[in-house]
Formats: sequence, structure tokens, C-alpha cells
Amino acid sequence: MKKRLLQSPRVSKDELLTSSYDFLLPEKLIASYPANPRDSAKLLIYNRQTKEIIHTHFYELESFIPKECALIFNDTKVIKARLFGKKASGGKLELLLNRPLDATNINVYIRGKVKVSSEIFFGNGLVAVVKELKDDGSRVVNFTKEGKLLRFEELLPIIDKIGHIPLPPYIQREDNTDDAKEYQSVFAKEEGAVAAPTASLHFTQEQHERVCKNYRHAYVTLHVGSGTFKPVEVETITDHPMHSEYYEISDDAKELLDSNLPILSVGTTSTRTIEFYVRNKEQQRGEANLFLHPQNKPLRVNHLLTNFHLPKSTLLMLVASFVGVQIAQKLYREAINKEYRFYSYGDAMLIL
Repeated sequence: MKKRLLQSPRVSKDELLTSSYDFLLPEKLIASYPANPRDSAKLLIYNRQTKEIIHTHFYELESFIPKECALIFNDTKVIKARLFGKKASGGKLELLLNRPLDATNINVYIRGKVKVSSEIFFGNGLVAVVKELKDDGSRVVNFTKEGKLLRFEELLPIIDKIGHIPLPPYIQREDNTDDAKEYQSVFAKEEGAVAAPTASLHFTQEQHERVCKNYRHAYVTLHVGSGTFKPVEVETITDHPMHSEYYEISDDAKELLDSNLPILSVGTTSTRTIEFYVRNKEQQRGEANLFLHPQNKPLRVNHLLTNFHLPKSTLLMLVASFVGVQIAQKLYREAINKEYRFYSYGDAMLIL
């Protein structure tokens, strides 16, 4: 375990410029596979009061969680959202589920040319019919089987058999049988995400049970959509159209959030859910589209456990909402210098 102090920066950057959140990452630091075992991942700890950085491993996490803290986890479960199919002409297509719009209309992305009324044929008798072409490049489809229109919950067991785990685009390999387990938290429960809440991936079953035994805790659900990977492409971050995702706050989580206990949020997805809730009291479910950044700071979350994120991403901007853009950049440079592994299967950071 190594400690050092982070010096306060002398030169400030414009925290609303997207360019302030850019950085160069050596390709070798992009993790293609998870740490084995999960809790052997590196853990960078930054204490905002003392400015101290500690380098350790995830299995030491409990040594650093403040004693009176309550933990909030995201219990969403990744579905096999990547489907390979064919048009009636025989042309191959790839479809990625994004999110249900209602019981039968599903927002998706399709790699390949389609038009309204196009049919896409998959295994197990599954057919997708294109209903609408959206301006953002996404499509709205209905799924049928043997002529029957499928509700989203009826679709899930079918794609579980024929679909693929939707690994992020920066993991440049095909999914394998291990990913169905590894790209999933040990406490995943509510089906609907197309990307994992990656800070949760570090917990082994044993460590999760141990933490839950020793700390008050609860679960929220945020079904992570593919928009989580979308880079900010505008010059000023506040002009970015933030994506929306379905969330639900459990009664246990509501009780903790309405209390005075300090909150440690496990992941950016839990953080956005919590912060959306506190800004919209009494709404325990709905669509969350909150964008946290240095000029829209957390109101309820005291501590953050997270991974290391993409340049110019809303996730990095969320980290900066806790520590500022200058410190965020310094922490990322520290992680790069120490050869931490980045992104979904990478290492972790705890902000105290």
C-alpha cells in the first residue's frame, strides 16, 4: 500500500470546455478482460480533505469505508442485447437493444441499412419489424414470434438464448462464455441494462456479503443504456444532450437517502440515480437524465466508488463534479503513470 499527497494545481482549466476533459491513454491500459479474482484489481483512493492518494487493491476496500457510511448499489442486470440477424434479401445485420420505450416499442441501433417496415430475422423464430427511423441514428422496432407481438418481458428469455453480451466498443474482441458472468455484478437482479455498472464488477460474492453485513446498504436500479458510451461532441459541456435511462428507488434506498447518514455511492449509475431522486422528491421511478459536472455538483452523495472512464465522457465529468476538473486530470495522470487498467474491465477509484 503506497501513500502520497496530491499537490493543489496552480493553473486552472475551463471546467465547461469539453477539451478540458481530454487525455491520452496508452492502448495497452485498456482492459480487455477483468481482473481475476475480481477484487485483485488496483484501487486508487483520493481523500479530498487531506489531498492524500493511496494505492492499494480492491480487496482492501473495507479498510477505507467511513464507519457510519451507508452504501447504495445498482442492481441492474445486463441483458444479451447484441443480436445478429438477416434481412429478407439475405443481407446480414447487427442489432443492439438500447431501451424499451413502452411495452412493445424498443429503441435499438442497427448496423446495416433498413427502412420503415423492414423485417430482420433472427434465430428461434424471432423477427424485428422497423417502425421508425430516429434522427439520432437509433431505430424503433417491434419484436414478434410466430406472428405474436412480444412485450419486452417476453423478449428477454428469447434473447437470453440467442443474443450476445454487448461488450463496449473499446473492448475489441467478441464476447465469450465467461463474459456472460464476468460482465455482470454478483448482485445483479433486475434485467434491462445494455452496459454494466462497472464499479460493481470488482465485488466478489464474499466481499459483497461482508460489506453488506458490516454497513447499512440498499439497492437502486438504473438500466444503463448505450448512451453511457457516447462522447461529448459539443464545445461546451452544458450543450450536451444527456441521455435518459429508466430508474427505480427501492423503499430501503429511499429510507437511507432521506436519512442523515453519509452515502457512499457504488458507481456513476447509482450516483446519477440518487442525485436525480433528491432533485425530484417522491419520484421513486421514472426516467433519469441528470448530468453531473463541476457546475452541477452532488447534493446527497458523499463518497464515490468508480472506474476510470473515457476521455471527454459524461462519466469523467461526473467524477469532476466531486473533485474538480484539475484534480480529476491529475488523478487520471497518476493512474496512467502507475499503469492502472482503464474502462469497464479496468481498475477502481474511491473518492472520500
